[in-house]
Amino acid sequence: MLVTLSWLSRYVDITLTHDELVDRLSLSGLNHEGSETIDGEVVIDLEVTSNRGDCLGHIGVAREIAVLTDQKLKLPTIEFQESSKNVNDLLTVRNEFTDACPRYTARVIQGVRVGDSPEWMQNALKSIGIGVVNNIVDVTNYVMMECGQPLHAFDAAKVGKNTIVVRPGNPEEKLEAIDHREYELTAQTCVIADADSPMAIGGVMGGASSEVSEQTTDIVIEAADFVPLSVRRTARRLKLHSPSSFRFERRVDPRGIDWASRRACQLITEIAGGSVAGGVIDTGSPITDREPVILRLSQLSRVLGIDIAPETVERILKGLGCRADFASITKSSESASVQCVPPTWRHDLTREADLIEEVARIHGYDKIPEDSPIPVTPSSKRPFDSAMSRLRGVMTAAGLSEAMTPSVVTEKIDSALSPWTDRPALQTRTAMLEGSRRLRRSLLPSLLQSRAANWASASIDATLFEIAHVYLPAAPDAKGDDALPAENYHVGMIMGEDFFAAKGIIETLLARLGIDGALRVESVERDGFAPGGLVELKVTGRDETLGYLGLLDEKLVRSWKLPGKVVAAELSADLLVAWSRLVPQQQQISAFPSIRRDLNLVLPESVRWDGLSQIIRAAADERLTDLSYQETYRNEKQDGADRKRVLFSMELQSLTETMSGSDADTIVENVVTACEKELNAVLMR
Repeated sequence: MLVTLSWLSRYVDITLTHDELVDRLSLSGLNHEGSETIDGEVVIDLEVTSNRGDCLGHIGVAREIAVLTDQKLKLPTIEFQESSKNVNDLLTVRNEFTDACPRYTARVIQGVRVGDSPEWMQNALKSIGIGVVNNIVDVTNYVMMECGQPLHAFDAAKVGKNTIVVRPGNPEEKLEAIDHREYELTAQTCVIADADSPMAIGGVMGGASSEVSEQTTDIVIEAADFVPLSVRRTARRLKLHSPSSFRFERRVDPRGIDWASRRACQLITEIAGGSVAGGVIDTGSPITDREPVILRLSQLSRVLGIDIAPETVERILKGLGCRADFASITKSSESASVQCVPPTWRHDLTREADLIEEVARIHGYDKIPEDSPIPVTPSSKRPFDSAMSRLRGVMTAAGLSEAMTPSVVTEKIDSALSPWTDRPALQTRTAMLEGSRRLRRSLLPSLLQSRAANWASASIDATLFEIAHVYLPAAPDAKGDDALPAENYHVGMIMGEDFFAAKGIIETLLARLGIDGALRVESVERDGFAPGGLVELKVTGRDETLGYLGLLDEKLVRSWKLPGKVVAAELSADLLVAWSRLVPQQQQISAFPSIRRDLNLVLPESVRWDGLSQIIRAAADERLTDLSYQETYRNEKQDGADRKRVLFSMELQSLTETMSGSDADTIVENVVTACEKELNAVLMR
């Protein structure tokens, strides 16, 4: 933001030297980028953060100087005569796009004489790098750089049927802007049009068809409020950035819109003559006061570590435009609190901490001693954070890299995989990213896309995991709280190794989190996964579904141009936290030796290890301390069709005595008998 000292001095007396002034501004948040002298004018370049749109005009910077130097801000007095004609008889305005333009105002000035601006205005604009055009356009630019509110002037004779329409762009509609380049409009573009064709891109740039020329006698002054997100998207899409779009992207003062419009009318009638039609056309709703913010004076000393007198706090906050009643506050009232109503131009003041920061920066951070004691409250990690820290440790130890993907996805990505629900995804009204309007129902599609991007760019066989939210739509017939979408934390992982490697990582994770019970699997079918290649994961003794693990369908993998097989898993992080025991519990360890027995069973091909292990554990007693799978072998000639051999090991141990061989034989016999009865198994001897 470029400001000149002479321009600032119209609103506040500059009592500091240049170096003192820029130092005070820098310490209060307006960083000094540099200064130079142009045609005798001292021009200061200030860095204005995105939350301080109020300082994108000379008045805003002057307000900062006034409160820093304890002076009064001098605002121009606006006076002009209105003619007997009413603006509503000369112009009609229809706002059909309030989502992008909540307020649009218009005034009409008749009988102007277009020519050169006065020398003082030309010098002011040139000093900050704005070219001069004519007295009408120069006034709109001057007022914008004065108060931060962009304006636009239309040639009233070029407004078709004396009608202005604020609307979305039409398909294949184009506009030639005042830079004489043609831009394509879309349904997301806010267009200022007349009854026949577009005249301007709302909040960005005016059109060549309605610009003011030497033949112009009547003009329409536009002052509006355009939604920052709408302006930002349009400016980026068209690669068309302007001083107006820069300010609208950072929000303007809703009460300053009418002030800027009247200020422009005053300057135009003084410089170019003409008469202002009575009244103003305003499509917005009445402006209400901001919600008050409670400031507890005791919090100032607690947060800053120093005491600041109530009268100093009052001076600072009122100087910044806040309304507050400090009349009842005394130095002895430690528990006193004040209701402060922030001004409409300070969108960033919404909570008590914001007011404390304002007092601190104006009072001076340099007045806070380095050794000032500030009480600190001890805190501890949430169980969620501790659990996720352990989870990250397991994942990274297994060779996975953590990814971060957007919560909004395209329709293609969303429809690729959705193991948790088949209900349609929630959608945003406007795309948060290009083409992305759907809130993801699963982490797996985004991780698959990231794996494909890594392979395409550098042939990296990326194994990834992510911890993030998914958004599951409610059932169509749900009511009350059940009708709200479920925002759940999930853990997703995608890798190119085999199914059992992924399952082993999950089992290790459960053990690391102290979750009791064996991991159980149940075959399910979902789109995007190989037939028979997806299992639902549960934990013994718990009914909820922990997640899903499966092999992706070959067609889906090929569509992303990935080589080999891809295994994906997604777990509920909320359940992992709820079930975890993060503090290790004491467990009794046997002092007696164990006995290991290896068994080789011939089983039907359809029997899964999960089902077999459950039967083994149920048949054995508490002396079975470990059960581990070894291998599977198939020999159709010896064992018959659809049969397989499964080799596994059992570790047997007693807590109270040394087990004998006969004790172990009894347990093995019980296991073999149960498997023969329930699985049609045969023991290979």
